[in-house]
Amino acid sequence: MTISGVALLAICTLLGTFLGDLLGSLLGVKANVGGVGIAMLLLIAARLWMARRGLMTPGLKFGVEFWGALYIPIVVAMAAQQNVLVAARSGPLVLIAGIAAVVLCFATVAVISRLGKKGETMDEIEAQAQAQGDATPPGKRAV
Repeated sequence: MTISGVALLAICTLLGTFLGDLLGSLLGVKANVGGVGIAMLLLIAARLWMARRGLMTPGLKFGVEFWGALYIPIVVAMAAQQNVLVAARSGPLVLIAGIAAVVLCFATVAVISRLGKKGETMDEIEAQAQAQGDATPPGKRAV
Protein backbone atom coordinates (compact mmCIF):
# COMPACT_ATOMS: atom_id res chain seq x y z
CA MET A 1 0.00 0.00 0.00
CA THR A 2 3.04 2.30 0.07
CA ILE A 3 2.52 2.79 -3.65
CA SER A 4 -0.91 4.25 -2.86
CA GLY A 5 0.77 6.97 -0.81
CA VAL A 6 3.06 7.74 -3.73
CA ALA A 7 0.04 7.82 -6.06
CA LEU A 8 -1.78 10.24 -3.75
CA LEU A 9 1.29 12.48 -3.69
CA ALA A 10 1.53 12.35 -7.50
CA ILE A 11 -2.15 13.22 -7.93
CA CYS A 12 -1.81 16.19 -5.57
CA THR A 13 1.33 17.34 -7.41
CA LEU A 14 -0.30 17.15 -10.82
CA LEU A 15 -3.48 18.83 -9.64
CA GLY A 16 -1.47 21.55 -7.85
CA THR A 17 0.61 22.18 -10.97
CA PHE A 18 -2.52 22.39 -13.11
CA LEU A 19 -4.26 24.77 -10.69
CA GLY A 20 -1.09 26.88 -10.36
CA ASP A 21 -0.84 27.20 -14.15
CA LEU A 22 -4.54 28.04 -14.35
CA LEU A 23 -4.17 30.69 -11.63
CA GLY A 24 -1.15 32.13 -13.43
CA SER A 25 -3.04 32.43 -16.70
CA LEU A 26 -6.04 34.01 -14.93
CA LEU A 27 -3.71 36.60 -13.40
CA GLY A 28 -1.97 37.23 -16.71
CA VAL A 29 1.35 35.77 -15.54
CA LYS A 30 3.24 33.33 -17.73
CA ALA A 31 4.20 31.13 -14.80
CA ASN A 32 2.89 28.64 -12.30
CA VAL A 33 1.50 30.66 -9.39
CA GLY A 34 1.50 28.71 -6.15
CA GLY A 35 1.38 25.22 -7.65
CA VAL A 36 3.68 23.74 -5.01
CA GLY A 37 1.70 25.33 -2.19
CA ILE A 38 -1.59 24.18 -3.67
CA ALA A 39 -0.20 20.64 -4.01
CA MET A 40 0.89 20.61 -0.36
CA LEU A 41 -2.50 21.89 0.79
CA LEU A 42 -4.22 19.23 -1.30
CA LEU A 43 -1.98 16.53 0.17
CA ILE A 44 -2.69 17.69 3.72
CA ALA A 45 -6.43 17.92 3.03
CA ALA A 46 -6.50 14.47 1.40
CA ARG A 47 -4.56 12.93 4.27
CA LEU A 48 -6.89 14.47 6.88
CA TRP A 49 -9.98 13.46 4.90
CA MET A 50 -8.76 9.86 4.61
CA ALA A 51 -7.76 9.72 8.29
CA ARG A 52 -11.20 10.91 9.42
CA ARG A 53 -12.91 8.23 7.35
CA GLY A 54 -10.58 5.45 8.49
CA LEU A 55 -9.06 4.96 5.03
CA MET A 56 -5.49 5.69 6.11
CA THR A 57 -3.83 2.28 6.22
CA PRO A 58 -0.31 1.97 7.68
CA GLY A 59 1.19 1.47 4.21
CA LEU A 60 -0.63 4.46 2.77
CA LYS A 61 0.38 6.57 5.75
CA PHE A 62 4.02 5.51 5.38
CA GLY A 63 4.02 6.31 1.66
CA VAL A 64 2.49 9.76 2.14
CA GLU A 65 4.77 10.65 5.05
CA PHE A 66 7.96 9.33 3.45
CA TRP A 67 7.54 10.87 0.03
CA GLY A 68 5.94 13.99 1.46
CA ALA A 69 8.99 14.49 3.66
CA LEU A 70 11.28 14.18 0.64
CA TYR A 71 9.04 16.13 -1.71
CA ILE A 72 8.56 19.27 0.35
CA PRO A 73 12.23 20.32 0.81
CA ILE A 74 13.27 19.44 -2.73
CA VAL A 75 10.43 21.20 -4.52
CA VAL A 76 10.48 24.22 -2.23
CA ALA A 77 14.23 24.58 -2.81
CA MET A 78 13.72 24.32 -6.56
CA ALA A 79 10.92 26.89 -6.49
CA ALA A 80 12.94 29.23 -4.27
CA GLN A 81 15.93 29.02 -6.60
CA GLN A 82 13.73 29.77 -9.60
CA ASN A 83 12.12 32.72 -7.82
CA VAL A 84 15.50 34.16 -6.81
CA LEU A 85 16.84 33.91 -10.36
CA VAL A 86 13.76 35.60 -11.80
CA ALA A 87 13.88 38.28 -9.11
CA ALA A 88 17.58 38.99 -9.66
CA ARG A 89 17.00 39.44 -13.39
CA SER A 90 14.02 41.73 -12.79
CA GLY A 91 16.06 44.54 -11.27
CA PRO A 92 17.18 45.94 -7.94
CA LEU A 93 13.71 46.84 -6.66
CA VAL A 94 12.80 43.20 -6.11
CA LEU A 95 16.00 42.55 -4.17
CA ILE A 96 15.46 45.68 -2.07
CA ALA A 97 11.90 44.53 -1.31
CA GLY A 98 13.19 41.09 -0.28
CA ILE A 99 15.81 42.55 2.03
CA ALA A 100 13.24 44.94 3.51
CA ALA A 101 10.88 42.01 4.20
CA VAL A 102 13.61 40.10 6.04
CA VAL A 103 14.56 43.16 8.11
CA LEU A 104 10.87 43.76 8.92
CA CYS A 105 10.46 40.14 10.07
CA PHE A 106 13.53 40.40 12.32
CA ALA A 107 12.22 43.66 13.80
CA THR A 108 8.79 42.14 14.38
CA VAL A 109 10.30 39.17 16.23
CA ALA A 110 12.31 41.56 18.40
CA VAL A 111 9.22 43.64 19.24
CA ILE A 112 7.13 40.56 20.04
CA SER A 113 9.84 39.15 22.29
CA ARG A 114 10.06 42.43 24.21
CA LEU A 115 6.28 42.64 24.60
CA GLY A 116 5.97 39.06 25.78
CA LYS A 117 6.07 37.95 29.40
CA LYS A 118 9.54 36.95 30.53
CA GLY A 119 9.60 33.29 31.44
CA GLU A 120 11.97 31.52 33.73
CA THR A 121 15.03 29.86 32.27
CA MET A 122 15.92 26.27 33.09
CA ASP A 123 18.87 27.51 35.16
CA GLU A 124 16.54 29.62 37.31
CA ILE A 125 14.13 26.69 37.78
CA GLU A 126 16.97 24.36 38.81
CA ALA A 127 18.36 26.96 41.22
CA GLN A 128 14.95 27.35 42.86
CA ALA A 129 14.57 23.57 43.14
CA GLN A 130 18.00 23.22 44.78
CA ALA A 131 17.24 26.09 47.17
CA GLN A 132 14.11 24.23 48.27
CA GLY A 133 16.13 21.08 48.86
CA ASP A 134 14.93 19.17 45.81
CA ALA A 135 17.69 18.34 43.32
CA THR A 136 15.26 17.27 40.57
CA PRO A 137 13.66 20.20 38.67
CA PRO A 138 9.90 20.16 38.02
CA GLY A 139 8.90 18.15 35.01
CA LYS A 140 11.90 15.80 35.30
CA ARG A 141 10.80 13.72 38.25
CA ALA A 142 10.89 9.96 38.01
CA VAL A 143 7.52 8.26 37.91
